[in-house]
Amino acid sequence: MVRLQLKRRGISDERVLEAFAKVPRHEFVPDKYQDSAYTDNPIPIGYDQTISQPYVVAHMIEEVVIHPADIALDVGTGSGYGAAILSRLCKQVYGIERIQPLAERARETLKSLGYDNVEVKCGDGFEGWPDKAPFDVIILGAAPSEIPQQLKEQLSDGGRFIAPVGELRQQLVILEKSGDTLNESAGTPVRFVPMKSGKVSTKECTK
Repeated sequence: MVRLQLKRRGISDERVLEAFAKVPRHEFVPDKYQDSAYTDNPIPIGYDQTISQPYVVAHMIEEVVIHPADIALDVGTGSGYGAAILSRLCKQVYGIERIQPLAERARETLKSLGYDNVEVKCGDGFEGWPDKAPFDVIILGAAPSEIPQQLKEQLSDGGRFIAPVGELRQQLVILEKSGDTLNESAGTPVRFVPMKSGKVSTKECTK
C-alpha cells in the first residue's frame, strides 16, 4: 500500500520503494493507530512526537542517494521507522533520539524485527555521534533553525546531508561535501517538529 502511494507521488528509486515495501510500518505505530499505519500521514507516537509521513521520508532518502556501503546517521530516530528503512539501503545506521523512552522502544522494536545493522542511543542530536563519524549520509527528522555546525563536521568527504530547516516556515536543505567545501541547495517546503537540544530522561518525560 505504501509503495503504491509513493509511486503515485513521484518516488521512482526502486531500492527506496522496495525498502518501504519490506518494512512493516505497523510495528512502529502505537496500537491505537494500527488502522492508520499504512496511510501516507504522520502518526503520533507519544511525547509530542510523530512517525513521519512515508512520502516525506522517502523523498528525503531519495534526495541524498544512499549507496549500499554508506554509513548513515539518523537524527531524531523517534519510533525507529526511518532507521529501519535506511538499514535496508546502507551498510550501517546510527540513530539518535533525545527522549529516552522513545529511544528504548525504537531499540527494542528494531532488535525484535532483526535489524541488526542499526544502533540507537539516547542523546542530543545537535552533538551527533562523534565516536562513529564520519557519516556518508546524515538525515534529520526534526527541524533546527539552522544546521548545527557539529553535524556538518561529522559528514564524510562526498557525504550528503538533508534536514528540514526553519521555524514557522521550513524547507528541506541539502548539503554535499566535496573536500573542504559544503555545497548547499534548497528543497521543498515541509513541516516537522522543532529540533530541541538536550537528552530527556524517563523521569523528565511527559506523555
